[in-house]
Amino acid sequence: MDKGYITHRSALNECYALDEKQLEISIRTGYDVDQVFLCYGDPFSAGIMGGAEKWSGEKKELTKCRNLAYQKLWSVRVEPRYKRCKYFFELHAGEETCFFFEDGCYTKERMEIPGRKEQCFFFPWMNPADINETPDWVSETIWYQIFPDRFCNGDPSINSKWAKPWKCEQVHYMDIYGGDLAGIRKKLPYLQELGITGIYLTPIFSAESNHKYNTTDYYKIDEAFGTEEDLKALVKEAHAAGIRVMLDAVFNHCGEQFAPWKDVLAHGPESEYYDWFFIHQWPFDQSTRNTRDGRYDAFAFYGEMPKLNTNNPAVIHYFKELCTYWLKEWKIDGIRFDVGNEVSHAFLKELRKQLKQVNPEVYLLGEIWHDSINWLMGDEYDSVMNYPFAQGMNDFFIDPERTNQDFEHEINRCYSLYMKQTNRVLFNLLDSHDTDRLRTRTGSLGKFYQQLAVLFTMEGTPCIYYGTEIAMEGSFDPDCRRCMPWEEIEAGTFDDKITNLKTLITIRKTYAQSRSGQITWITDRDNKRLIHYVKTASDEKQLHVILNASGQSERFTIDGELLFSYDCKDNNEDQTKTILPDGCMIYLTK
Repeated sequence: MDKGYITHRSALNECYALDEKQLEISIRTGYDVDQVFLCYGDPFSAGIMGGAEKWSGEKKELTKCRNLAYQKLWSVRVEPRYKRCKYFFELHAGEETCFFFEDGCYTKERMEIPGRKEQCFFFPWMNPADINETPDWVSETIWYQIFPDRFCNGDPSINSKWAKPWKCEQVHYMDIYGGDLAGIRKKLPYLQELGITGIYLTPIFSAESNHKYNTTDYYKIDEAFGTEEDLKALVKEAHAAGIRVMLDAVFNHCGEQFAPWKDVLAHGPESEYYDWFFIHQWPFDQSTRNTRDGRYDAFAFYGEMPKLNTNNPAVIHYFKELCTYWLKEWKIDGIRFDVGNEVSHAFLKELRKQLKQVNPEVYLLGEIWHDSINWLMGDEYDSVMNYPFAQGMNDFFIDPERTNQDFEHEINRCYSLYMKQTNRVLFNLLDSHDTDRLRTRTGSLGKFYQQLAVLFTMEGTPCIYYGTEIAMEGSFDPDCRRCMPWEEIEAGTFDDKITNLKTLITIRKTYAQSRSGQITWITDRDNKRLIHYVKTASDEKQLHVILNASGQSERFTIDGELLFSYDCKDNNEDQTKTILPDGCMIYLTK
C-alpha cells in the first residue's frame, strides 16, 4: 500500500456538517486501495478520559468514490447520535490492511500494543451556527450575465454625448454605445422566453468608464444607465417574470473620482479617509497612475483604481450600510464581489452576518479564479465563480493528448474542492466579460455545443454570457464585449442557435438528473477522446451525456428519449445514431 497518497484532515471540506444531523467525511488514497472503512463513535463512550475501558466505535464502509489524477477520493455520511464524532480509517489494498489516524498509519501489530494512545480524528460538536447554509433557489437558477452598455439601448434620450451608433462588430476599450436599464427591462420577455431565471449585471454605479469597475458613487446609478427608479422597476418586473437579479459590487478598489479618495489627494494624512486606503508614500506624484513604485496599492497597478482598506472598521461600516440599502430598497437577490479574494476575511464575515439577517436567502458570490475553500466555510461567500471548471474544460478540448480519463479527473477535482452545500450553488460558467468568448475559443460550433452540454448537465448553477445563445464571437477584452445584434435576432437570423440553447435550458429545468451531483463515468470503448457520463437522481431514469472529441465517428444505440443532439446522424436501424467528430447528444433512458 502506497501510504504517501493517504491524506485526511478533520477540517475544511474533509469532515463537515451537512446539516444538524449528518456529517460528511472523506479521505484520499492511492489507486492501490480497494476498500475503506470508517471506524467512528462518540468521543466519551468509554468515559471522559477513556480510562480502563478501551474506546471502540462502529464500522461503516465508504462506498462513494471519485477518481482524481493521482488519488481516489472516498466519502461517507454518518449521523452521530450526540453530535460529536471520534474516528479513524481502516484501509485495504489486496491482502494488506492499515489503520489511518491523525498521526499516520498503524499496522495491525501496532494496534494491539497495550497502552497505546490512539490519536484519532475528531469532529468536536455539530454547532448549528457553524453549518454552511446556501440559498436553495440558486441551484434551480439559469443565469445570464449582462454587460449593460452593450446589451440594449432602451432610452436613447439618456445617451452620453460620447455614445456611438449601435454596431455589432469589434469594439474598442473606450467605446460607449448606450445600453441601459430600460433596454434590459425591454428585453425581459426575450430572456423569459429563452428560459433565463437570473440576471447578473456587471457594475451599474456611477463611474468614468464603460465597464464601471472604477466606482465614483456606490449609491448612484450611472446616469448613462438610468436612475434608482429604473433599477427598482427592473427588479420588480424581473421578479414578476420569475427572474432573480444580482448586482456587481466593487469593494476591493474604487475609482479616482470617489469622494474619499479625492479628499485624500487634497489633504493627505490630514484627511479623515487617509486610512481608507493603503498609502505608503506621501506626498506622491499624482501625474502618473502606474503604481509599480509602491506609493499606494491599487487594483493590479492601475493607479486610477486605488485599493480600499477593507480591514478598516470605517470602511467595513460603510459597505455594510451600503449593501443593506441595496437589499432593503432595491430588493436584489444576489451580490457578486469583484476581486473577491483580495478583500479581507474580517470584512466578509461581518458583511455576511448583517446581510443574511436582512435577507437569509441573498446569494453572495465571490469572483475568485482558484481554489477558494478559505472563503467557503459558511461564514463568508455562498459560492465563487467556477473558473477552474471552465479552464479544465478548455484544456481538454485544446490538447489532443488529454483523454476522457483526464476529463473525468478534472471535473471530479472541481467538485472535490468544496462542501456539498457549495457544490449545489457553484457558479459554473464558460466565458464572461473577462475572457474570450466560448464560440471564438472553441473554433467550431460542435465544440461550442459540447461544452454547453456539459455546463447544463453539471451540479451547480449555470451562467451564460449575453450573446451565447446566438454563438456570438469575440476575443479577449474589449472584443468580448460586443453589442447585441437585435435587428438580426428579430429577423430570425439566429433562430436555430437560439432553439439549441432553449433545448439545453429546458433539459436543465425539466430533469433533476441534470442538476444532480450523482455522476458515473463510462469508459467502455477504445476511443480515449469519447466522453460519456450518466447522471442519476431520485427516480430510476438515467441521463446520458456523450461528447465525441475524437476524429472518428461513433455509433450508439439510444435506449430512451433523445433530448438534444448536434452533429449526429440517423442510421438505418431504429434507435441508433452516429455521433460525428465534435458531435454530442443527451438522452434519457426509459
